[in-house]
Amino acid sequence: MAERRIGIIMNGVTGRMGTNQHLVRSIAAIRADGGVALANGDRLMPDPVLVGRNRAKLEALARAHGVERISTDLDACLRDPRDELFFDAATTQLRAGLIARAIAAGKHIYTEKPSAGSLAEALEIARQARRAGVKHGVVQDKLFLPGLRKLKLVIDSGFLGRICAVRGEFGYWVFEGDLQPAQRPSWNYKSAEGGGIILDMLCHWRYVLDNLFGEVKAVSCLGATHIPQRIGEDGRPYAADVDDAAYATFQLRGGVVAHINSSWVTRVRRDDLATFQVDGTHGSAVAGLQKCWTQSRVNTPKPVWNPDVPQSIDFFAGWQEVPDTEPYPNGFRVQWELFLRHLAGEVATFPWDLMAGARGVQLAEAGLRSWRERRWIDLPLLEA
Repeated sequence: MAERRIGIIMNGVTGRMGTNQHLVRSIAAIRADGGVALANGDRLMPDPVLVGRNRAKLEALARAHGVERISTDLDACLRDPRDELFFDAATTQLRAGLIARAIAAGKHIYTEKPSAGSLAEALEIARQARRAGVKHGVVQDKLFLPGLRKLKLVIDSGFLGRICAVRGEFGYWVFEGDLQPAQRPSWNYKSAEGGGIILDMLCHWRYVLDNLFGEVKAVSCLGATHIPQRIGEDGRPYAADVDDAAYATFQLRGGVVAHINSSWVTRVRRDDLATFQVDGTHGSAVAGLQKCWTQSRVNTPKPVWNPDVPQSIDFFAGWQEVPDTEPYPNGFRVQWELFLRHLAGEVATFPWDLMAGARGVQLAEAGLRSWRERRWIDLPLLEA
């Protein structure tokens, strides 16, 4: 057994998502467990360099998580032949340019979504990566959630029959910053900094819908800015000039209709912060982040509309929980390990690449256009 080092430039991991999911629960956890085990018995050991603008933050992160290298000079890191992979979790507006620079430097690419701020940019970096012959991937973490993995098992088993419709509810109340501190950073609500729930979440819903239910062919989306002023990290009010809620309906190839509400202005009274109900001819399923429940055709109750008497049916009682039949490690880590195996040549293809990222940006752009023009928008097939 041999240990194979892989150098990773990790840009922008001082933010909440970059720190918690990508550094702590993925790369640092993989290192602590001795690397990624390959089929031939070798171990692939990530060797990250943390890159950003704030050296003090980088030093603190490195000390806390056993990372030996930091840098505030991205260009120097891109020139360093020791590091073959560039990862970005910084701001959306800068992402396409940074990825293009990394591709030009011969680095493989793994990046957070959205992969770019516009479809044109997303397609261009995907094509640049293809021409350069580098390997590339985009984070599509929700596919690896335990609840959605169980839902995929239910779908593949044929339990649902022909799927008719999907209904998703995502979100929670993000405090404005006066009564309680906001639990999301202020850039999420500023146009100039790449905020907005449509750009953020429709990229997620694209890969969830495409991979589980059928490729999205059209969207009708209504956005809203329900809270026009919030309090920033500095304690000062600022104008929230982007959408904090989106109400979107999707037509999928194959006839499935999906509707997903995304909101940072809703109080949760459901099973989880994100839930998906899938109704089919033979059964239904409801999946959250961790759990999944099913109800078959023969176990479906037969309610009768009568608003004059209390409801006699316990509608929760007729559902069965899908059991845990395998381990469900952190979804970000699972995808990181798959991509690292792809870099090592053990996994031949990686479907969640920069073209998959471009499809997410395509849906976000179409959603914004639908809201602006108040109409359905068709999504043409994208060609690499």
